[in-house]
Amino acid sequence: MADYDEQQEKRPAQEQSRQPGIEAEMDPRPVSVPPDYRGSGKLADRVALITGGDSGIGRGVAFLYAKEGADVAIVYLDEHEDAEETKRGVEAEGRRSLAIAGDVGDESFCRRAVERTVAELGKLDVLVNHAGEQHPQDEFEAITRLSSSAPSGPTSSRCST
Repeated sequence: MADYDEQQEKRPAQEQSRQPGIEAEMDPRPVSVPPDYRGSGKLADRVALITGGDSGIGRGVAFLYAKEGADVAIVYLDEHEDAEETKRGVEAEGRRSLAIAGDVGDESFCRRAVERTVAELGKLDVLVNHAGEQHPQDEFEAITRLSSSAPSGPTSSRCST
């Protein structure tokens, strides 16, 4: 535990004024996939659509799916630089990739994203519905109030309907 605490103390504070944040602006940059990870074909010839796939956990999922043999479409709000970096990483694994910008709170956009994925990648096998934002709160109860008062918008996803 001491190593973790020491690591956290050395890490510079990360704060951005917008949601979702821009991973390209982080210092140090997050590690999405361990460099020695080798895929074994678990997702060979599958096609995945990952909302929130431009950065963070979504980027890690996109990279791992590509390493396992999947073609990957990512949906993101407007973090174009992050999305292009993720797309390049998927393609570096020899897989096809799409980066689709839009708001997952808009059901018609979600339908178009699925249609584009199928049109350009041939099918859709896996949906990873991961889009979201982070709003740190001092009290647990504040999280509940925020969650229940936001029925729609960029933080709620309709891509699963």
